[in-house]
Amino acid sequence: MSKEAPPVAFDPLPSARTADRIVRLLRDQIRSGELSVGARLPSERDLCAQLNVSRLSLREALRVLESNGLVEIRMGSRGGAFVTAPSTQHAGEGITDLLTTAGLSAADVTQARSILELGIVPVVVACADETDLRELQTLCDDAEAARTDGTYTPAMSLDFHLRVAAATHNPAIVMVMDSFRDAILMSMQEAQHEGTQGVAEHREFIEAVQAKDIDRAHRVMADHLRRTADAVGYSC
Repeated sequence: MSKEAPPVAFDPLPSARTADRIVRLLRDQIRSGELSVGARLPSERDLCAQLNVSRLSLREALRVLESNGLVEIRMGSRGGAFVTAPSTQHAGEGITDLLTTAGLSAADVTQARSILELGIVPVVVACADETDLRELQTLCDDAEAARTDGTYTPAMSLDFHLRVAAATHNPAIVMVMDSFRDAILMSMQEAQHEGTQGVAEHREFIEAVQAKDIDRAHRVMADHLRRTADAVGYSC
């Protein structure tokens, strides 16, 4: 059984500090590792006393941290506020909110997506193994079957591109791409074009990766993404 880390002590905050400053303090301690994933925060009463803040401000701060995926509030006798690792779902929801409320367009998303997906091509070519190639081919088979029976959706194309990112075997790349999932899907839905040609391009990309041909793989992916850019009206 692992030894429990010693409790973190907090210095009092001036009374003028509000919930957003409590959020900033706790977030900084989580990011620095002083508050590790799984750590239980002191009780509300103890935190309020240590930080010199009201219970109302503390609860508001904890709700913000919970909505950001940094804290989990558990009920019951063994409950409390626990530090958690934010998931890509939280990041993706934030990006989607930006897309829908802050003026980001499908063209903006497509440009960012092109920079990322073209940038990882050399890594994919160098690192993709037989399992990656086999699973990418299976996704193409599934997409073609769906085109035949009328069940194809843009999400099937997105699954292919996410699996390409996974072929880098770099968890940071996978996390960034996955957090962008909802925004990419929205741009694909606006483009409304990923049909037979899209699947054919996916297969050609796989062939280039299997042949370790970086130039061809980059060209195929660039042409593939350019069609999406044209469909959503993106131009430099």
